[in-house]
Amino acid sequence: MYWLNKRNITQAEFARRTGWSTRMVSYWCKGERLMSVEAMYAAAMILEIHMEDLYQWRLSAD
Repeated sequence: MYWLNKRNITQAEFARRTGWSTRMVSYWCKGERLMSVEAMYAAAMILEIHMEDLYQWRLSAD
């Protein structure tokens, strides 16, 4: 995950701080699963960023 590297935080440290498993953090970092709103909020607080910064958002063409 870009922000973990930028803040020099390991996946294990992030998992410890959030209470989520290292496996779940790994899924998020690999893009295999999307974070819940609660996880995004916790990540934003720990990483000192906006929740919107965690993903690249695309507008639907509908």
